[in-house]
Amino acid sequence: MNLEKIIPKDGPSIYEVEKYIKKYSKEIIVIKCGGSVLLNKNLFNQFVEDIAVINKLDLSAIVVHGGGKNIKLKLDKLNLESKFINGLRITDEKIIKVVEEALIELNFEILSKINNDQDRAISITPKKNNVIKVKKESEELGFVGSPKEINREILLKIITERKVPIMVPMGIGDDQKVYNINADTAAGAVAKELNARRLLLMTDVEGVLENNELISEINSNIANKMLEEGVISGGMIPKINTCLDAVNNGVTGVVIVDGRRPHSILFELFSDKGAGTLIRK
Repeated sequence: MNLEKIIPKDGPSIYEVEKYIKKYSKEIIVIKCGGSVLLNKNLFNQFVEDIAVINKLDLSAIVVHGGGKNIKLKLDKLNLESKFINGLRITDEKIIKVVEEALIELNFEILSKINNDQDRAISITPKKNNVIKVKKESEELGFVGSPKEINREILLKIITERKVPIMVPMGIGDDQKVYNINADTAAGAVAKELNARRLLLMTDVEGVLENNELISEINSNIANKMLEEGVISGGMIPKINTCLDAVNNGVTGVVIVDGRRPHSILFELFSDKGAGTLIRK
């Protein structure tokens, strides 16, 4: 394997990559991407390149992508106003159609970019290869659900074929209708079901901060203490809860990764320094 041809010039050093490849062989890496990565052309291209690199290194990755900003742009165009309860969008029949359309468009964009030179990725949407059975969150939220069952066989088959599943965070309810799922929650459910070695949650922040300093690693006891003391607050609370749920249910480590940093996925997986905050049990 010629690493010099595979690893981008502005990525981690070949020496470090060699050191970490063995660690992840025969393991599963689940990557959730959202925020700036999906809107900024440069970051998007680097994200896609990172996924292709992982695939070329013969490692197994599953991608779950959000698309909140994409959805908002579409809803604004149609003058459809969104209301939220605890950060979850109230989703009626009109809105779920727009959400699905926006996410599938994005899914196709990621897919065609990765498959530019080779057939490396496979699309997972509610209508095609659906893997998530959904439990409805509540009547007032409408078509919003949480994963109650993951079809691991479909995902493992794709991985065994050395391809990358690119998942829309949606699933099918008992009523056979399409439901939207928080992308972090969907990625966490997949990582737990497959006992992933790593779950990477790409965000628009450096990671977990204390006094404006990045904390490179914490365990679940420290994370819980930081939640209690309010050191972790706002939008970071549900992310940390997803991390804690994952590490307490079979995922070796979860990383909150700064997606604004060039090649953040490669630096997180294949360098000593990482690119965010690692949370272990």
